[in-house]
Amino acid sequence: MIAVVWVAGNWSMVWPVLVAVLAAAGWALLRTHRRAVGQDRAWRAQEEARARELSMTQVDALTWQEFEKYVAELCRRDGCRGVVVSGKSGDLGADVVGYLADGRKLVIQCKKYAAHRSVPSQDMQKFVGTARLEHGADVALFVTTGHAFTRDALGLALRQDIVALHRDLLGSWVKGAHLETLIPLNGRGGGAKRRPSA
Repeated sequence: MIAVVWVAGNWSMVWPVLVAVLAAAGWALLRTHRRAVGQDRAWRAQEEARARELSMTQVDALTWQEFEKYVAELCRRDGCRGVVVSGKSGDLGADVVGYLADGRKLVIQCKKYAAHRSVPSQDMQKFVGTARLEHGADVALFVTTGHAFTRDALGLALRQDIVALHRDLLGSWVKGAHLETLIPLNGRGGGAKRRPSA
């Protein structure tokens, strides 16, 4: 009772302090709420990304058509726009076409091979002949579930600025590595002699 009487008698001094305390408490609650909402959104995004990711065993179980669609989804996940899947034979090596975040045109050849197989030079030659001339690729990407590219195929890819992603690099992409970080590795992890033109 004495406290109430004192507050009433000194209200002109009490109310500014009370307003400041309430404002500080409100601001702290708002910051805590925003932090919790941000953490929840980040957690949900991570869970969605995990749900989209497939293990390489699951990738191996995909049909070649499902594999092309999955590669397109990886592109979209990494910020590519206008991603289209050909989904048919006779596409002249352009299984997936889209645009990187910086506007460069991306043309992808997908080869769904057994894990022990290597991509031969003939496959790379066909893609080299169409990726830029037929499809106008700024970045040409050859992605395979096979374990490697033959020496001739990889040499041709490096000379012609074709990004060659073998099974191990595809596995990194599947597990969340961003496409932009994989482009310079170009099939063997040593990087290309020259980068695709911007």
